[in-house]
Order: sequence, then C-alpha cells, then structure tokens
Amino acid sequence: MSKYIYGIDFGTTNSALAILDTNTNQLVKLFTIPSLLFFPEPTHPKEIVSPTVGHEAVSLYVKNRMRGRFMKSIKKVLPNKSFIDTRIGSKSYRAEDLVALILIHLKKLADDFTGENITTAVIGRPVVFDENPEKDAIAQERLSKAAQIAGFEEFYFQMEPIGAAFTYERQIEQEQLVLVADFGGGTSDFSLMRLNPNAINQADRRADMLAQGGIYIGGDSFDSDIMWHKGTPHFGRGVKEEFTPGKPIDLPLSYFTSICSWEKMNFLDSLRMKLSIAKSYQYSGKDYRVKNLQTLIEQNLGYVIFKEIEKVKIELTKDDNATFSFNESDISINEPISINEFSEEIIESNLSKINQYLNGFLERNHIKNKDVDVVFMTGGTSMVRPLNEIFVEHFGKEKIKSGDNFNSVAMGLAYSYHVLAGAVA
Repeated sequence: MSKYIYGIDFGTTNSALAILDTNTNQLVKLFTIPSLLFFPEPTHPKEIVSPTVGHEAVSLYVKNRMRGRFMKSIKKVLPNKSFIDTRIGSKSYRAEDLVALILIHLKKLADDFTGENITTAVIGRPVVFDENPEKDAIAQERLSKAAQIAGFEEFYFQMEPIGAAFTYERQIEQEQLVLVADFGGGTSDFSLMRLNPNAINQADRRADMLAQGGIYIGGDSFDSDIMWHKGTPHFGRGVKEEFTPGKPIDLPLSYFTSICSWEKMNFLDSLRMKLSIAKSYQYSGKDYRVKNLQTLIEQNLGYVIFKEIEKVKIELTKDDNATFSFNESDISINEPISINEFSEEIIESNLSKINQYLNGFLERNHIKNKDVDVVFMTGGTSMVRPLNEIFVEHFGKEKIKSGDNFNSVAMGLAYSYHVLAGAVA
C-alpha cells in the first residue's frame, strides 16, 4: 500500500489537490487549477471531441476565437435535478462525467509527481450543496460517482470548512474555539470546532466538531449581482417591445436572469431562444441594447464578460473605486462602481442573507460572539471587503485570521485522512 493519499478540494472556481505522506503526516506537494473545461467545435457531427482542463482550457478557448463549448462553475450543476446530461459533439456527458474530467486531470498531475497510481483520497464537500436535502444528496452521489470514474477506489468525504480548520490547527499553540468561515464560488460554509495543537494526530475528533452549517450563496452570487445591476441594462433590461401598437411590454425577464448566471447562459443559446430574442429586437424598434444581447449570445462572450466582472470584484478588495469595462464587438460598457455602491446596493441583499444566516447559526448553537476565540476565514470570496466587515463587526478585527485562501481546504482535507480512516476502522 502506498504511503501517499490525496486531499481534493473540487471547487466552483478553482480545484486543488494536496499530497500527504501518511508516514510523516506531512504535505509534500500542492496542485491548483481553474475548474474549467473547453470542448472545441466538432469538425463533423459524429466526432468525439477531446476536452481540455484548467489553464489549457482558457488558452485553447481563446485560440479557437471562443468557438466551442466552454464550461465553468460545474460544481453548481451537481445538485441540479433537471440536469440529466449535455450533448457535446456526438457524446453525452452527465454531471459526474464533467466533474470526473477535472478530477482525472488533477490525479494525473499528482500521479506523475509521485510516480504511482494513488487510489485513496479525502474529497471535500460543502456543508450544503443545496438547502434542499434531496438535491444535496443527489450532489454528493454524483461527486462520489465522479471520484470512481476518476480512478479512486477508497475515498472519504469531509466538510470543506472542517478541512480548513485542520489546516489552521497547525498554526496555533493553545486550544481555541474557532469559527471557520469558508467562502467559495457557490456556497458560504461554517464550522465551529474546538482546536488543539496537541490533538492533530488523534484519530477520533468527533467531539471537537461542535456545529456545521452553510448557505447557498458565494462569489458567483456577487458576480451575478454586478451583472444584474451594471450589465443587464446594456442588454435590454428596461427596454419595451410592442407586439400590439400602443401596448408596450417589458422584454422577458428570463433573458436577464439567464445572462446573470453562467450555468443558465447556455439556455439562451438555442434556436428557440435566439428566434425569441430576434423577435424582441424587431418589436423593440431595433433597440441597440437588444442587439447587444444577440451579440453576447451569438459570439459566445459570456466568459469574457464575467472575467471583467471578476476583475472589478478583485479591484474592490483593495480600492474604493473600480470600473466595469467591457468593449467587444460593438458592445460598450463602462460603469464606475464605488465600494459603497457595491456594498450597500449591488450585493446588499446577499450580504444580508449571509449575515442573517450567521446570526441564526450562532443562536441555534448557543454561541455568543465573545465565546469565539478566532474566526478563520478562507476561500477566495473571503477577500470581498464588505463580507469581511460583517465578521469584524461581529467579532472584532483582532479575532479575524486567514490563511492560504486557495489551498487551505485541500491541505486540511489531506490532514483529515487519519481522522476519517481511523473512524471507519
């Protein structure tokens, strides 16, 4: 049996793999890739096209002038009951097949490093894939199937914030009551744990895991908020169409909810929806904003525009002002955004939901703010300033700690191996 196991954090935006030497309980290597897939356009209907993963997917997508099928936020498809499969070229892919492509890529990187075929892993999952228990169960089952397709024979699931907690535990010198807040692209997850540096090698840590919870809001939600407030007016939101003279009506809301969500954007890329948008263009008096919507869909500009949105979000983590700029194919958007507008208008609703959930989580578990010694914040979205300020207001700046926002979970998942394997044994 190999001395190595993998800790795998399959994320909405990025995925990471940590290699653990189980003999020394030390990490020996980390790999991180974007959770992206690109399928080039088939040259003929029966061709099975080979996908590329991660950074290579972006490069080939750009090289192919954005022709083909580009996929991101695949993790958010896992709890979607209505997603049975999607046809790409002559092959159909289920949700687990798409996830497996990313896991296979990560496993190959790690196997090439170890020189072995490692078949044991600890795989992270959010506290909630979905707030509906049935959908949550479907998501974990699909992730389990993806792990099997990728070649893992023995694997365990661990809550992602607990993984982050085990990483943080290696940084402390005395026992602490820690609230781990893990903010990813799709979810915000919380775990309340009693951490102790003297307990890192104990197999049974169940008594230290006091509470877990989460809400289905993450970084993608904030991206959607920016698109809704600052993007959709440039694509026809607010424009009227007039099928009957003298009776103008709003364009279908589905146009705009679809372009605010990456996984829904392909809904508009169908003959039926393209004809509907073309009709709206005619009956809106050929309004240029509806033409922008046609261009966005027909030229497959979704990834490009959301990269600009993400850039604005990142700029606002350090600057008080940023500009959402998108100038492609006759579409011209230059929308200034201040940190106050971002916090108080654009993402206010989702911030409020996270804050309300946090209050309820603490209340249900009979924890007062003063009882918490440390709040360990991790995940890329934890850097969003207004979100960070919620926790500062609750607990005080001195209690807020952070680590490697992109690898903390994968590292802790690997560290979880002895705990999970010991519990099973």
